[in-house]
Amino acid sequence: MDWLTLPPLASLRAFAAFAETGSVVAAGQALNISHAAISQHLRGLETRLGTTLLDRSGRALALTEQGQRLADALVLGFSAIGNAVQELSAADEQRPLHISTTPTFAALWLMPRLPDFRAKHPEIDLMLDPSAQLADLLPGGIDVALRYGDGNWSGLVAERLLAAPMVIVAAPSLLHGRRVDSPDDLAELPWLEELGTTESGRWLRANGVHRGVVGGRIQVPGNLLLDGARDGQGVAVMVRQFVEPDLRAGRLVALFTEDSPAGYHIVTRPGVMRTPARVFLRWLRHQRG
Repeated sequence: MDWLTLPPLASLRAFAAFAETGSVVAAGQALNISHAAISQHLRGLETRLGTTLLDRSGRALALTEQGQRLADALVLGFSAIGNAVQELSAADEQRPLHISTTPTFAALWLMPRLPDFRAKHPEIDLMLDPSAQLADLLPGGIDVALRYGDGNWSGLVAERLLAAPMVIVAAPSLLHGRRVDSPDDLAELPWLEELGTTESGRWLRANGVHRGVVGGRIQVPGNLLLDGARDGQGVAVMVRQFVEPDLRAGRLVALFTEDSPAGYHIVTRPGVMRTPARVFLRWLRHQRG
């Protein structure tokens, strides 16, 4: 008999509960079902197996020799299943919390705040996966993604973390007193982009500049984007919140502001979340201010 032809699991559980408690009433209480349902499962199991599992000749039900053999086997089987489930659950809880986000967001927003999380929750190990590519959120893999967009990702749960109006910035040293009255005035300057993105071309096209970036593009890891803009290596599209200190200090100049409904979102799979992920999300929500 293979697993495809085994009796229903509910009947086997009912029989195992009866064997353990010695009573249909106690078995029903253990499984949170009626004693009548237990009796029905027991009779159905005997019919399915074509053998007598219970001796009904006395005042109380008792296991026959065949019934005792099945009960012993079920004790071993359910015990093995329980141990495996417990081990898998423990292993899943102990693996690091896997977070996916862009390198820019990791460097300029998340990393400066993580010491606070580590101080409050030293028991939770973190694995930060910075990438400009959208990562798949699969069971056993990434727990939380922090994504920029409109919040519409099919099959996933998205919660707005922070609004993120974009700003086009450049260092005064790059402009050399150049007058910038329209987006077309920026086409001949070099642009800095995060690896894996095309922000410069997208922004210029959206603002009516179809000749593209004549001055060339420099693609860098996201954690180097702001440093490159400060050094005058190119024009950059940045989240305004990330560059406010540089704008106030005069290290960068805001050339154009892009009002957009898009922002950064907390993205997770639907369903039950691991405990470390729930703790991290509660902490994230307190960082909005």
